[in-house]
Order: sequence, then C-alpha cells, then structure tokens
Amino acid sequence: MTIPADRPPFEEAAAAAAPRLGAAGLRAVATRMAEGWPDQAVLGAVRDRETVAPVLAAAAQEEIAPAEAAAYLRGLAAGHSAASEAVTVETVWTGPSTHAVPVRATAQVLVELVESAEHELVLMTYSATRHRRVREALGAAAGRGVAVSVVVETAAGAQGTLGGREPGAAFAGVGGLRLWHWPVEGRPNRYARSHAKIAVADRRSLLVSSANLTQSGVERSIEAGLLVRGGAVPVRVAEHVAELQARGVLVPLKAGAGDE
Repeated sequence: MTIPADRPPFEEAAAAAAPRLGAAGLRAVATRMAEGWPDQAVLGAVRDRETVAPVLAAAAQEEIAPAEAAAYLRGLAAGHSAASEAVTVETVWTGPSTHAVPVRATAQVLVELVESAEHELVLMTYSATRHRRVREALGAAAGRGVAVSVVVETAAGAQGTLGGREPGAAFAGVGGLRLWHWPVEGRPNRYARSHAKIAVADRRSLLVSSANLTQSGVERSIEAGLLVRGGAVPVRVAEHVAELQARGVLVPLKAGAGDE
C-alpha cells in the first residue's frame, strides 16, 4: 500500500499499522479507544507496541475524539479484511522448465517479493551464498525504510553439514539488514537445525520453498515452492517469527559471525 505524502498523520499512521496489526488487531485497538482506555493502557494490552504507539500519538496530536478515531480504525479493518480474503496461490520452481506447463522461476519470484515490500520483510534460509540480484533487492528495500530481517543457520548449528563460508556472509555489506539465528544452546539436541526456507513481505505475501538462498537453490537445482498472496497465512508466519524473536528463541547474529 503506497501512502500519499499529504495524508493526515493519523491516517498515515493507521495505514502503516494495518499490514502489521491485521483486521483483528485494528479492531482491538479501536474497541479500547472507544471505551476510553488511556494510551498507556492500550499499549499495555497489545503485542506490537511499536506499531500502535504512532497511531495513538497521531490521534492525540490531531485531537481526534476517541469515538471518531475508533470508527476510522474499524473502517480500515473492514477494508483490510475484505482485501485479505482474496487469496491466490502460485507454484514456483527452480530448474528445468517445460512449455506444456508454464511455471514461475524461484529467483524471479523472490526478487519481486523483496521489491514489493514497503514496511517489513522476513526471510529464513538454511544455507546461503551471494546472489547479486537478491542482495541488490534487499539493499534497496532497506534503503527505502523496510525493516529487513534474515534468519540463517550457522556453521555451529549445522554441526559440520554446511560447507564453505557462514551463511550469514552472503549478506555481508547489505546495509540496514538485520541477521538472526537460533543459538545452539537453545536447541533441544545437537541434531536440531534451522532449516526453514521462507520469505514474507508486509505480512501479505509468503513464499515457502525447498530452495535455499544460494545460486543453486534459486537458479539451478530442482526446487519447488508456493507463493501465497493474501489471507491469514502470511500474517501468521510473520507473527510466529516475530514471537520467536521476542521470546529470545531467535537472537541477533553477533557482529563478525556472518562476515567473510
């Protein structure tokens, strides 16, 4: 969703919050505002304080009556819900193609998904190597203000099953990107791996694939995946990753751990 520059602060803040909160989250905030809850009480009752705080601040700045602000948020929630109900699913492949069954290529879909992000981008991969187009797209996303998080496996976590450099090294030099990992000491046993391969843009589009973020994975090997647009699934996946981060299951990768 592109937000016009001349939009009032409250409407701008609400529109930016909608992809992260979803219809249910917007309605919850609206209900509490309508009931006269103080701002701090509202923030104490929501999970995503950083997203809700600008909405409350803008409403106070513009001196919008709580009932009026709540009505706007409910209308925004209804529109968001209607848009989210339109779900599309596409197959995505890496490797040999056929004319009889046209499919979309993993590299193309991944780059387009990254380029479409306006607020938040979450990626997870087991292995990773430098891929020019993916790195450029990630750097451009971070440059336009997108919060970019990439969860990678580490050599220590892989217990010797990963060859070459640390997966995090594939993203070295991409400014504004934040790397995360699953610490070895937090795993149930030495056989547990961080093996998910996903990409989520603005909690609206989700790519689930067997492909790692490597040259082979997105360009050469036979890999399969699904691109889901709309609905609750992209929201739930992004929420789950965010909750793992909030609970300390996933932690930021220390400086140098992903460097070359």
